[in-house]
Amino acid sequence: MHSEGHIFLTPIFFSIISYFIGSIPTGVLLAKYFGNVDLRNVGSGNIGATNVTRAMGKKFGAITLLGDVIKGVIPTVLAMLILKSDYWTALVGLSAFLGHIFSVFLEFKGGKGVATALGVLLVTSPLATGIGLLVFIIVFAVSRYVSAASVAAAAIIPIAVYWTMRPFPFLLLASVIAILVIYRHVENIKRLMSGTEKRFGSKD
Repeated sequence: MHSEGHIFLTPIFFSIISYFIGSIPTGVLLAKYFGNVDLRNVGSGNIGATNVTRAMGKKFGAITLLGDVIKGVIPTVLAMLILKSDYWTALVGLSAFLGHIFSVFLEFKGGKGVATALGVLLVTSPLATGIGLLVFIIVFAVSRYVSAASVAAAAIIPIAVYWTMRPFPFLLLASVIAILVIYRHVENIKRLMSGTEKRFGSKD
């Protein structure tokens, strides 16, 4: 009985810790301590790297991006090495992602999850994530819309995960993440369709 309990307690513990790591609002903390800015009241109000760049400049935007990616990488790598189960690794990775978009430190609100998803998917499906990044870069280069590039990359990732023959738990993980990322961009999609979405670097 004890060994069976241990089998479930360890991954659940990992998942909870992963959620809390994912919940750390990198951009909010950087904006507060280095700019005395409440990021949620600036620009789009989003806590991700794009809005940090808008509020604080490219350096802090890059640090936010890196921090949010690392939040996904570290728990997922540890889960993969220690738990040695694709299903549990997928759950731990999903927990980090959910922490970012439903942060316990921000009254269960958060960002759109793109950077943390990138961290999780880089570990679980690196080649497919590379394909997603390529799609992101192409769409962004053509349109200058971070939101359009994020949605396009999210849409292609599950297909790429399937195509690169990753284990089923990682396909399931990629699919859930893709759906949630696109859902978090619904307002951006509406603005893209109406022509009111702001391009990256625009001052208006």
